[in-house]
Amino acid sequence: MSGHSKWSTIKRKKELKDTQRGKVFTKIGREIAVAIKEGGGPDPNTNSRLRDSIAKAKMNNMPNDNINRIIKKASGEGNDVTYVSMVYEGYGVGGVAVICEALTDNKNRTAADVRHAFDKNGGSLGATGCVSWMFDTKGLITIENDGSIDEDEIMMDALDAGADDMTSEDGYIEITTDPQVLGEVRDALTDRGYVLDSAEVSRIPQNTVSLSEEQQESIIKMIDMLEENDDVQNVYHNAELDED
Repeated sequence: MSGHSKWSTIKRKKELKDTQRGKVFTKIGREIAVAIKEGGGPDPNTNSRLRDSIAKAKMNNMPNDNINRIIKKASGEGNDVTYVSMVYEGYGVGGVAVICEALTDNKNRTAADVRHAFDKNGGSLGATGCVSWMFDTKGLITIENDGSIDEDEIMMDALDAGADDMTSEDGYIEITTDPQVLGEVRDALTDRGYVLDSAEVSRIPQNTVSLSEEQQESIIKMIDMLEENDDVQNVYHNAELDED
């Protein structure tokens, strides 16, 4: 569950990542394959998109053997599987805006699955652009802070590296950047010894929507259903979710 600036959602995303690591690896593997085909080949030194995908894989503890195997397969002859990027937009219960990004080799299958997830949980799939205007596209870096990180120091380090802003709450630091400089800021912070929880381009909602407990349950079920689909890469929303 991505792109929400509420810390409960970030923590929930981390839990989901840990409990469904196999699916996470599958999704990142597709990103790596697409980065090679569309971003400029199998060399991360000349393919910034691939370099970002590899960094994401390592943050999710994907073994180097897995990464190298995916790169070799994606760059080899005879690999005729082509993934197409798709973006679906719509509304969940309570008027929650939802964006679903997918990489698929079968657009009809994925569209049907996404629509089913919306319909089954009281939502409705809309036209392209119906909710994307409610989100800002930003580079988003999150760092778990157990109290050992000096917030003033990391803010200065992040701003010096080109970040736009930093916030801190409930043991998490969130740094936002222009998407074009995300990799530079990520590398600069890593070089300074910070351990990043995540670093990726994200859609951050301009405003959030309050929901009843029942409505929150419906939204969570819908987003879980979407994220369980191997074709779905990211799901963004603007719902306020209680921590429990």
